[in-house]
Amino acid sequence: MIPPESRFESDPDELAVETDALPTGWEIGSPDPADRFDVARLTLLLRAHEQHGRGWAGAGVDDVLLEVSEAGLRTRENVVVRDAEGEIRAWGSVHDRAGGRMLFVHVVERDLAAPVADACSEVLVEWAVGQARTVGAARGLEVQQIDTGAFAGDERQARWLCAAGFRKVRTWWQMSRPVLPEEADLVPDPDHWEQDGVRFRLVRRAGTGLPDEDDLRDVHDVLEEAFLDHFNSWVETFDEFLHRLREDPGHRWDHWWLAELVDGERAEAVGALCGTVSESTHGPDGSYVSYNGVREAARGRGVAKGLLRTISADAAARGRDRVTLEVDADSSTGADGLYTSLGWQTAYVTESWHREVSVG
Repeated sequence: MIPPESRFESDPDELAVETDALPTGWEIGSPDPADRFDVARLTLLLRAHEQHGRGWAGAGVDDVLLEVSEAGLRTRENVVVRDAEGEIRAWGSVHDRAGGRMLFVHVVERDLAAPVADACSEVLVEWAVGQARTVGAARGLEVQQIDTGAFAGDERQARWLCAAGFRKVRTWWQMSRPVLPEEADLVPDPDHWEQDGVRFRLVRRAGTGLPDEDDLRDVHDVLEEAFLDHFNSWVETFDEFLHRLREDPGHRWDHWWLAELVDGERAEAVGALCGTVSESTHGPDGSYVSYNGVREAARGRGVAKGLLRTISADAAARGRDRVTLEVDADSSTGADGLYTSLGWQTAYVTESWHREVSVG
């Protein structure tokens, strides 16, 4: 269940973070989401981080506001390092993602001198460790995981994480598939079609325009079961799941599909795909596959492939030029082979780094 208020400590001073290594006049504090200069500066820092890590920047103001806005702070907290003039030079954000798993965003200005950048990184990590203990205690845990990421090849980030006690635990392929206009005919109708006893359809919508709750619970149940044995899978309640996905700036209810077996006595939900729109400031938008899961009992019946063909056809019909997704490069499921066979190629590579923090 989503807490009525954050489990994190909102005042960074309460975490007693050591800041003596920072230059004179530099200090830590919280960003102000109502201050357009703070939001613009955080956006610039995040875009520069992406540009360096993968060759292009995709983040925008909405991505920053997701982390720092009043609504976002129900499950997140932030800290910034300001120089003597008040300019933000580094930014840390933590997300109470699920019981036992806390996400950590760690961004330090690329142009800082190495000793200053190192000091900023140490401050961000110490703050995150303090937040891990705080949220872990609020959840009644003995150990809280900090889950952070890095672009493959970012030696500075890897050095900092190693020095701070993190270990690299996984590699992820960020894959993209070009979409052509004629691929709108990949399936008869992306809203609803059937093949070989499997029905693919959008989640139902009520007269209010909101999705049918039974369908949403089917999506959640399918994905919880489908990813139960996957790397770093944590149980997420229905409310937590909906809250998190609805926060995404690209969230659209008409990008959620169910796959059902219809060759038995009653329809049975066995697959689900949650997509979002990837807006672009230059050229057409794209679609992104946040989740594509199939229950084990239904694997081998073309469900995953059918869902991927559906979102690709939908993207083509909307005038988009690509569908992107993330694949576990270390998984033994062979999912990468499916995506490659359907036209996906790796655009860049990211890494997961973990640290386990004792709460007591």
